[in-house]
Amino acid sequence: MVIYRHIASLAAAALVGAATLSAQAPAALSLADALARGRSGAREAVAASARQRAAEARAREAAGHRLPQVRLSEQWIRTDSPADAFGLLLNQERFSFPDFVSGDPNSPDALETAITRLEVEVPIWTGGELSTRIRQARLAAEAAAESAARAGDRAAVDAAESWIRLAQAREGVALLEKARDTVAAHVDLARNYAAQGMLVRSELLRAEVELAKLDDLLSEARGNARVAEANLGFRIGEPIDTTYALAPLAEPPALTRDRQGWIAATAARRDLAGARKLLEAGELEAKAIQGGLLPRIGVVARHDLVDDQLFGSHGDSTTIAAMVTFDLFDGGKKRAALAAARAEAEAGRADVERFAEGVQLEAKHAFETAAVALERRATAAAALAAADEAVRIVEDRFRAGVVKTTDLLDATTARREAEMRELVARADAWLAQLQLALAAGERPESVLASVQP
Repeated sequence: MVIYRHIASLAAAALVGAATLSAQAPAALSLADALARGRSGAREAVAASARQRAAEARAREAAGHRLPQVRLSEQWIRTDSPADAFGLLLNQERFSFPDFVSGDPNSPDALETAITRLEVEVPIWTGGELSTRIRQARLAAEAAAESAARAGDRAAVDAAESWIRLAQAREGVALLEKARDTVAAHVDLARNYAAQGMLVRSELLRAEVELAKLDDLLSEARGNARVAEANLGFRIGEPIDTTYALAPLAEPPALTRDRQGWIAATAARRDLAGARKLLEAGELEAKAIQGGLLPRIGVVARHDLVDDQLFGSHGDSTTIAAMVTFDLFDGGKKRAALAAARAEAEAGRADVERFAEGVQLEAKHAFETAAVALERRATAAAALAAADEAVRIVEDRFRAGVVKTTDLLDATTARREAEMRELVARADAWLAQLQLALAAGERPESVLASVQP
């Protein structure tokens, strides 16, 4: 039994340890995952989605004004007003002529009355104002949906940028660690050469200075990587102390279309579509105001239950009323509002036209940026290959005693700088393509679709 208890304790400890390791293990996160989580979890995307639901609810609210409005109310009245008391007593159906003539009608006793009222109000015609307001609310809801989709795209790109910056920072740390190990090996070799009298001390000191410089750069790079990881959590709506396991930053894809193709795609951009819907809603404002200048027709039906106690039904009555309302003079307020609405619509049309032109310009600029970024990436890769070969040659000559330590340090520094330039160019090429997709109105996930598996 003692052995079994020991086995059970060990098994429990193993499970606890495994659970702890699992809880501490970094969460695997791909670039596609970052795009998806940014779209759904970023605070700005959540807020835009809530605004969309609010606009849709307001559209339903506007449509509700077209339907009959039904109200149920309960009133309790105590009065000794002669006219009110007389009328309410009749409504209770408790009027007695002998009682009426036996007292003083001018000084009646206080009368308590409860009225249960069911009222139905139906708008028949509002000059087109109501239907126009409903259309405006629906257009606003559609515009909010376009804005929410655009906010989701922006949040996805921001999350992808944070992912790329974190991958870049981590790869930069790895490059600096490799460079430090290389320089540290050179320092050890220089130290041995100096001890044998084959190397002057100034060259050894120069190598040690380079090693200290790399230590500083490495500390800074590690701090930047921690900040980049916190920023990624912030962008996808997760705690900023969450850790992530990322794949290496892949080669950037080639552009899938030419400049004109990207510019043409902007016609379907979601924020531009939303602006056009809001413009259409604004142009309807003049029509809605004009409807208010016409007569309005409605019907009200009311049924009352009247008693001397709450919710009683001793007396009842039904009333139906049709109403026509026409504003003969309002001081010119509606006509001024009509002129203002027309001017606002004209301004809105100019704004949307300028916005559409700006969107095309933005797409053109993004295309040029992406094309240049890909060219810089190719140049940086070629420079890195040359720097690698240069280091190989200088290392062989250093071991043969042909070149100085400073020559070797210069070659390794040049390679490190070439590695960093290539890394920056690769990350910038990815970011430029994501920004190009965003500027053209494409889903940023489309950039990943063109990546070779």
